Amino acid sequence: MELTVGQIVEGKITGITAFGVFLDIGDGKSGLVHISEVSRTYINDLNEVVKVGDQVKAKILNIGEDGKISLSIKRATEPEKKEPRERRERRAVAPSKPDNSYVWTPKKSESASFEEMMNKFKQTSDEKFSDLKRKNPEAKRSKRGAMK
Repeated sequence: MELTVGQIVEGKITGITAFGVFLDIGDGKSGLVHISEVSRTYINDLNEVVKVGDQVKAKILNIGEDGKISLSIKRATEPEKKEPRERRERRAVAPSKPDNSYVWTPKKSESASFEEMMNKFKQTSDEKFSDLKRKNPEAKRSKRGAMK
């Protein structure tokens, strides 16, 4: 029997190790199914999923020059396809409005010029800076020590 990459074969599990499962695929040939290729879910212990003597289908992933055959049980079966959601479902949900609370806009009753806005900003900034200085006396001490 001629084996090719991508072919799906049926075989019998002959051995289980910590890193994978050995599969007898007939004609005196065997291959290895790595633990990551056994199932689509995480496997902690292969003995919980398969047993020696189980008949399984596997897909040939690679045939090495030395004759080693890499197999995959999970790729031999089609993955469960999720039903596509209809576009109408997604459109039914109203998009959330962006939060514009960070944008400063003058009140309609205010007609502030650029200079007035800058003066207001400078005043607010100076007040915040002086509050920080009052609350952190260590900053003043370290500056005085550095000047000496």
